[in-house]
Amino acid sequence: MKAVDGVRAGDIRALARLITMVENQAPEAGEALRLLHSYTGKAHTIGITGAPGVGKSTLVDQLAREFRHRSKTVGIIAVDPSSPFTKGAILGDRVRMQDLCQDRGVFIRSMASRGAWGGLAETTADVITALDAFGKDIILVETVGAGQDEVEVAKTAQTILVATIPGTGDDIQAMKAGILEIAHIYVVNKADKEGADLVAAELEHYVSPIVEDGWQVPVVKTVAIENRGIAALAESIENHRLYLETTGKMAGTMEEKARHQVLAIAQRELMGKLLKIGANNGQMDS
Repeated sequence: MKAVDGVRAGDIRALARLITMVENQAPEAGEALRLLHSYTGKAHTIGITGAPGVGKSTLVDQLAREFRHRSKTVGIIAVDPSSPFTKGAILGDRVRMQDLCQDRGVFIRSMASRGAWGGLAETTADVITALDAFGKDIILVETVGAGQDEVEVAKTAQTILVATIPGTGDDIQAMKAGILEIAHIYVVNKADKEGADLVAAELEHYVSPIVEDGWQVPVVKTVAIENRGIAALAESIENHRLYLETTGKMAGTMEEKARHQVLAIAQRELMGKLLKIGANNGQMDS
């Protein structure tokens, strides 16, 4: 299959074309992903979530640079909110990461959420598969940033970063029932602002009793716009991957991701058939 051969050969254009087919849910995309699945499993997928304004895009930008310094190739998936009317999106992350666009070791794809719930687009997991099969070492997935229901990323990424900033006040308490619970690493960004130590202390107090088979969620302070704390954050990410590998959880995580992806594909196909039936019935009634 031409799309598969191009992706396996490292052809950037072939990768971009395949992702476009995936987003448009073209019939040939499913077969291509099926053929590519056997080449996946090597990438480390990292989800970055948090409320609007916490600096997720800047964190992604600086993490990508840090991992490139560590000689790793990087894929970036940035999900932007869609218009409820046109389903379009501004897709501004590519503009914000102009310097990275010039790096052949980095591939950036902005995606519109197209009304999907949970902070991701419907086909995000499929795009991760394409980037993994292409050979990317690190895949960074930035969620929409619309609120506390952004837990879908936990089903598609192996390491989850939940970012917050000083000045959130009682938001830490409110987050406990939402995205705070899915984190493997907490990030207090804009840590040069007043109240950063208090936010970090609240997070540390919340997670101090939580230890999962030897992994205790670290709290990392960063000033992403100044590249401060990014190396320490990358080190925590690497430590979490090592934890997953040494405990045998990496295989289980990948299996769960595959199960979720198959279910998502089945749901999309069923919904498409139902919508088609509904449209046909509407035409008959008219």
